[in-house]
Amino acid sequence: MSNRMSQDESLRLKALFEMATDGIITMNKYGVIENVNRAAGELFGYDPEELRGQKVNILMAEYDRTHHDEYLERYQRTNVPHIIGIGREVTGKCKDGREFPLRLAVSEVKLDGGILYTGMLHDLSSFKLAQKRVEDLNKNLEEKVKERTVELRRREEDLQNALGKERELNELKSRFLSMASHEFKTPLSTILSSVELIDLYQETEQQPKRSRHIGRIKAAVGQLIDVLNDFLSFSQLEQGQVAVNITAVNIRSLLSSSIESSQGQFRSGQEVTLDTNGAPDQIHTDPKLLRHAVINIISNAAKYSGDDAPIHIAAGAAEDGVFINVTDQGIGIPPEDRPHLYDRFFRARNVENIQGTGLGLNIVNHYVKLLGGRLDFTSTLGQGSTFTIFLPLTIDNGNGD
Repeated sequence: MSNRMSQDESLRLKALFEMATDGIITMNKYGVIENVNRAAGELFGYDPEELRGQKVNILMAEYDRTHHDEYLERYQRTNVPHIIGIGREVTGKCKDGREFPLRLAVSEVKLDGGILYTGMLHDLSSFKLAQKRVEDLNKNLEEKVKERTVELRRREEDLQNALGKERELNELKSRFLSMASHEFKTPLSTILSSVELIDLYQETEQQPKRSRHIGRIKAAVGQLIDVLNDFLSFSQLEQGQVAVNITAVNIRSLLSSSIESSQGQFRSGQEVTLDTNGAPDQIHTDPKLLRHAVINIISNAAKYSGDDAPIHIAAGAAEDGVFINVTDQGIGIPPEDRPHLYDRFFRARNVENIQGTGLGLNIVNHYVKLLGGRLDFTSTLGQGSTFTIFLPLTIDNGNGD
């Protein structure tokens, strides 16, 4: 009866061993395979009979294969487990050389005939594939989130820039209207009052008075023309309609003609000196744009200096080009206003009562850049300023920023 029950139990265990969906391998203390179930054979691509009597390390990847005997000997010597009774992920090797991930759990049973190790093997290939798909999906999602975040930030920056430009445009409009109303009102009031007074001076002996008011009218008209010219130049620059026409230019001749064209701007007693020693005879640039820039700077030197104040203009050789200095002994520029001096419609706080559009230096700076050069200045408040134009000896036609 006892033998019959033992046989039945053995049959049940064998059936469970063969029908298990996970691979099961048993081996002795030397690492030699004793039994292999059907699932383990299919897992590694072997017939179970092929594996019986083989060292178990033939089912391992290269590193574990070469170190398995060492692992087994160390455990049997120290009884300190690294996998037995713990389990871990390992890499298995099929009969055809293909390697795959699996979960290995090893148990130890001590029998009368020796030690039996049983390994339970679960194929992780599908799990790893699904895990990789999830990781790839997460990675793609992260990339899309990053891209979307960058896009949203870019749109936010574009919106902020657009709002900034809108605010700047509204501010410019306000400044323009305020400046234009002031700059037009003063000369127009002068013209109107002079015309009314001229109408009263009918007698011949009153001709000097009529002439004086006619002079005031001419000066006021000149102011209006200057304002309109600044507006026109500014508009052309804003719309990119300023053409650069390069030709050979004699520096001394251009500066002399610029001084002559500025005669109407000089105050009583102001004298202009010109020094072109050391300057090249000629450069290749746009004479119209350069003359406009020089006249504007000379006009500022005269406007912001007192009667009898000298103005000195000099030109000379600079590295790979030429410089033009215009030095005055005028009111100078407040330090806190200097960073904004080239801004549109900007006027320093110490010139609010002096006629001007706040566009002149902005236009000059643009013109100089179109000519491939730069505009610098130094100033001491209450003592004067020096504006310097640096230009190359030659530029390609249309060069500029």
